[in-house]
Amino acid sequence: MTTSAAPATSTARPEILDRIDASQRRKRTWFRIQFIAVWIGLVGALIYGLWATDNIDLEWMGTWAPFILGGTAVTVLVCVTSIILATALAIIGAISRLSSNAVVYSVASLYVSLVRGTPLLVQIFFVYFALPQMGVRLDALLCGILALGFNYGAYMTEVFRAGIQAVPRGQREAAQALGMPERNIMRRIVLPQAFRIVTPAIGNDFVAMIKDSALVSTIAVQELLWRAQRAGTQTFHTLQALLIAALVYWVLTIIFSYFQERLERRMARGDR
Repeated sequence: MTTSAAPATSTARPEILDRIDASQRRKRTWFRIQFIAVWIGLVGALIYGLWATDNIDLEWMGTWAPFILGGTAVTVLVCVTSIILATALAIIGAISRLSSNAVVYSVASLYVSLVRGTPLLVQIFFVYFALPQMGVRLDALLCGILALGFNYGAYMTEVFRAGIQAVPRGQREAAQALGMPERNIMRRIVLPQAFRIVTPAIGNDFVAMIKDSALVSTIAVQELLWRAQRAGTQTFHTLQALLIAALVYWVLTIIFSYFQERLERRMARGDR
């Protein structure tokens, strides 16, 4: 009887697991259906409200949408170049903040404190309006990139510092025991692991930068918001123009958030 009962148990267990997996799949499917339905309902209600109050002019949108959308490439360019600059500054700042050299540590701390203690808009105005009085004249686009990169570099400095400190100290000690120079330890062992740790935070900062990049429109950079304001004020259709700009910003954040989520899942699988 013992030998005959064993096969029944071995075949019953996979069936139970299959039922559990099927139930979980049904729950996930139902959750996604509800999620999509709520989104469609809310967006549809918003569109209907705008349409009912006669605030949607499809003819105007069709005419001016290409002009406004032309600023999307500039917005993406500003964000990509600024996040690269911010990452470089953050690495230097994080290493300096962990340095035992008092001068290096003081400079990095002053940079972080100064940037985090002043508004981003003030920093943009300073680069564009104040630097020319000191003999430094730069293109408006370059001024916007420098200001955004300089600002986000300070915030990301603390992120990278935490990432470097999160690397197990034993790995550094093992490399030192093998006689590896400190520079190679940081470049080959510590920084690659720190990058892996802080990648999700960098993605969040990049998504936030997409929205903050609209501030460079105040210095006449012809990005998305600048074009929307120009089209809206010229034709007295400010609401429609800003709706187009807001929709583009929203789509950009959704796209980059999607890729960020996929990257985080891939990294989580690698950790497991």
